[in-house]
Amino acid sequence: MELADAKERVQQEVDRRADLLLEVSHRIHGHPELLYAETFAADLLASALGTDAGAYGLDTAFELKVGSGAGPTVAVICEYDALPGIGHGCGHNVIAAAGLGAALAASALADEAGGRLVVLGTPAEEGGGGKVLMGERGAFDGVDAAMMVHPAGVDLTAADVIAIATWRVEYFGRGAHAAAAPHVGRNALDAMVLGYNAIAALRQHMAPTDRIHGVFTRAGEKPNIVPDHTVAEWYVRSATLDSLQPLKARALACLEAGAAAAGCRMEVHVTCPEYSDLVTNPVLIDRYRANSAALGRPVAEPGPTTRVVASTDMGNVSHLVPSIHPMLAVSPPDVPLHSAEFAMWAVSEEGDRAVLDGAKAMAMTVLDLWLTEGLVGEVRAAFAPGP
Repeated sequence: MELADAKERVQQEVDRRADLLLEVSHRIHGHPELLYAETFAADLLASALGTDAGAYGLDTAFELKVGSGAGPTVAVICEYDALPGIGHGCGHNVIAAAGLGAALAASALADEAGGRLVVLGTPAEEGGGGKVLMGERGAFDGVDAAMMVHPAGVDLTAADVIAIATWRVEYFGRGAHAAAAPHVGRNALDAMVLGYNAIAALRQHMAPTDRIHGVFTRAGEKPNIVPDHTVAEWYVRSATLDSLQPLKARALACLEAGAAAAGCRMEVHVTCPEYSDLVTNPVLIDRYRANSAALGRPVAEPGPTTRVVASTDMGNVSHLVPSIHPMLAVSPPDVPLHSAEFAMWAVSEEGDRAVLDGAKAMAMTVLDLWLTEGLVGEVRAAFAPGP
């Protein structure tokens, strides 16, 4: 099989299914579901692939394996969870439909090319760590390379993916009448606010790559009741898992100081497995870049004005197997991810084009791995996961 001919054929396979892929993208966008509750999206995608949802102990994960040849095994990954309040403000409908398109197109040539394909539906990227759990349960065993695409405001080889730890922090005080007997109370809201302000002071003394942000989800019932229980959600991010650990200790010290100052007790609950930084495989991304350029979509390296800083459990995958996570432009560069405005762009004409281009570029890259002698060896040789 000639590689150039095969690439032309997978592009035709994507075009032939364009109506289906765009329908899937729009239907998922119109039915946003939060982490681990993506029943509609998982069933829709699994049905289009001829399989069922439910894999690796997760109801909204799925897996399809195609091909029986001795060639490389390549994983194409779909995401499909949404965000509270703003739906698909991260454009996971585009990720899902592009992954579906790449899978269907490459599957049509798998036996002829002698390659093997694994299509993985990975739930709960937005704070649930679906890929982490699936990886621990063997989803990436035997995989030679993994790929997915992600929408953004610019075409990039990768986002600047940094490590993250997520916590739910609870403070427990003592309720009291705020006017009649305030001295009897121990104010859990004060504890939470003091911890928040300590974090604010810490920000001045963090590395530029570090991030800490939190929200209050329970702050009290009425002003005349001293709050006895409050809750905050916190994200702590750093460049790598190694640099994340001391930052976590500093952040916890700030939050504990608030509890101590207010005479309250604090509990910290980990809400998600820690996400790693992303290791982009240079050999694999060079092939994707060439395929994307052939479609009229040149891909740039991240720069000072085109950087997309984020955290994703695809980072963890990239420490297990050679991986890429390129970004596809669907909006103007100044439209932020995780916004209601970006959610609208995710079903725009640009969003639809990204579905089809992403599917084609990934399918063509799969063919590079299947049909280019020695390429998978180069990919493995360039695989350099962190500690």
